[in-house]
Amino acid sequence: MAVVNDTVGTMMTCGFDDQRCEVGIIIGTGTNACYMEELRHIDLVEGDEGRMCINTEWGAFGDDGSLEDIRTEFDREIDRGSLNPGKQLFEKMVSGMYMGELVRLILVKMAKEGLLFEGRITPELLTRGKFETKHVSAIEKSKEGLSKAKDILTRLGVEPSHEDCIAVQHVCTIVSFRSANLIAATLGGILARLRDNKGVPRLRTTVGIDGSLYKMHPQYSRRLHKTVRRLVPDCDVRFLLSESGSGKGAAMVTAVAYRLAEQRRQIDETLEEFSLTHEQLLEVKRRMRIEMESGLKKKTHEIAKVKMLPTFVRSTPDGTENGDFLALDLGGTNFRVLLVKIRSGKRRTVEMHNKIYAIPVDVMQGTGEELFDHIVHCISDFLDYMGIKGARLPLGFTFSFPCKQTSLDAGILLTWTKGFKATDCEGEDVVSLLREGIKRREEFDLDVVAIVNDTVGTMMTCAYEDPNCEIGLIVGTGSNACYMEETKNIEMVDGDEGRMCVNMEWGAFGDNGCLDDIRTKYDKAVDELSLNSGKQRYEKMISGMYLGEIVRNILIDFTKRGFLFRGQISEALKTTSIFETKFLSQIESDRLALLQVRSILQQLGLNSTCDDSIIVKEVCGVVSRRAAQLCGAGMAAVVDKIRENRGLDHLDVTVGVDGTLYKLHPHFSRIMHQTVTDLAPKCNVSFLLSEDGSGKGAALITAVGCRLRDAEHN
Repeated sequence: MAVVNDTVGTMMTCGFDDQRCEVGIIIGTGTNACYMEELRHIDLVEGDEGRMCINTEWGAFGDDGSLEDIRTEFDREIDRGSLNPGKQLFEKMVSGMYMGELVRLILVKMAKEGLLFEGRITPELLTRGKFETKHVSAIEKSKEGLSKAKDILTRLGVEPSHEDCIAVQHVCTIVSFRSANLIAATLGGILARLRDNKGVPRLRTTVGIDGSLYKMHPQYSRRLHKTVRRLVPDCDVRFLLSESGSGKGAAMVTAVAYRLAEQRRQIDETLEEFSLTHEQLLEVKRRMRIEMESGLKKKTHEIAKVKMLPTFVRSTPDGTENGDFLALDLGGTNFRVLLVKIRSGKRRTVEMHNKIYAIPVDVMQGTGEELFDHIVHCISDFLDYMGIKGARLPLGFTFSFPCKQTSLDAGILLTWTKGFKATDCEGEDVVSLLREGIKRREEFDLDVVAIVNDTVGTMMTCAYEDPNCEIGLIVGTGSNACYMEETKNIEMVDGDEGRMCVNMEWGAFGDNGCLDDIRTKYDKAVDELSLNSGKQRYEKMISGMYLGEIVRNILIDFTKRGFLFRGQISEALKTTSIFETKFLSQIESDRLALLQVRSILQQLGLNSTCDDSIIVKEVCGVVSRRAAQLCGAGMAAVVDKIRENRGLDHLDVTVGVDGTLYKLHPHFSRIMHQTVTDLAPKCNVSFLLSEDGSGKGAALITAVGCRLRDAEHN
């Protein structure tokens, strides 16, 4: 599970007993230190939030020559005789492995100069390793130090006098004191850095410490503590002796690593539910096809969930459309009136003028008469504004609510959605309601030619640019599709000739339970909390309005399980719809560093660490990927149906697309296109972005309607 450096083990062991411990030091045979550094300062590791333990390997301090001014001839001699000359120079000045040897070299020199042992030099005194660090510790003991010195020196055969013993004790003190001072100075550097990192005037911290020299030497720890306090007076340091750092500490690092690995496994297991295999996607395509057939057939149409509504749009534009048309666009709280001038000929042009009007809430929720009077009032204002009150212009009405059309210019409102509640409209023909409103005003007359669904408008706009376009798709707040079906297959409409555009209303795919095997508990939670529980289940898995909600539900679950946001569920996270499509698009953008993901989350009131940001990005990724694949599977069913309708081995077709999710999301369109290619290999499908399907599209449908009507009369 983990490879642990012993210094880090020391810090971890002490950290278990004292939460403040953020430095580990070993002063034994060798020496090293580690400390908790801010991640933002560690360029070798991606991420900028939180901290990470740095193993300093400070034994190599000075290998670049930076300690030359304080190294002595004895330090240089030790280095020359070592196994690694020129390396670990700081360690050779301070650690237990070299301390006895340093003292021996000094004693040899002093004896040679006649300052000790009356100049006696014995073979033992000249032998490396005969004077050990444990001897230094023994000689420096305050009570029996001198008698220990006598014993040790006698064993070296130098017959020491009392004065010799005092001098040797003095040499030991100088060498060990220098070691304690040097360690105190380097530790002081680390403590000052910790204080600056935290930006506090006074630092309170704990240093975990281990090593034979620190533990065994009678004066070492006291001297070290004293010098540290002198060098960094603005730090309150507690020194904590480590118990078996390399054992217990390693176990603790392993325990933490195990906890994180287990957490990762659980996260992967949860997100695995969102990954769909090629076989599963083929199955979704197959089921969409079954539901389409069910909506087209007379005997199953009533119970079918994917309604396959006839639109009475029998042709896409052929380029001969010409004239001035009005378009109305009612799809939400705003209402648009447009004048669209279409010119045919060599240089086909479409010129548009429009004005936007608000619909007050009291009108949305008043009587039907009030609503249509308000709409007619807005039209009147626009005709005055454009100076075209006198002309009886053909008009197309984009009405983005579920409608059952009985002809191009008649549509019965099935149910209001999006906050509209006007009375006496449901079950009525909205074109009649509009015509009655115009009559009541007695100011102008209009020729209402077509009632238009925005998805069909999207298809028509693109078909004006590309005659191959026979499919419309919207993937924005909601989702829907339409396509040109053979009239003979639409059993709800009389006649077998030619084609007609079918408004699929595909968002309701799955409302009969046919997608339950791939819906997760998060999808079910989003559905249950929505305004139309049990309805539009496919739409709830693919469109922008709901993807953020799925993400939010996963994040709440992960937070409850302690994987995110330190287990704290913030008020923001409890707020429905905070993850708008634009945030999902930004979070998943490849150009964004984790830093920017964090700042987006902060705007949403979520304080995240770097690890949190990585998980959030991952969650957004799996949810939007699945959405794009499911959308692609639905589209694959549509293009293959068109191909089979026409008895072709290969179909070239264009899809006109609109919607914020498709347009803004960095990966959605690419994954969706790839899925269509994988699932419908016999179709070559192009995608064309639509320009204003509900305005320009409505005018084009009206223009085509006029063209076909005139053709009939001639």
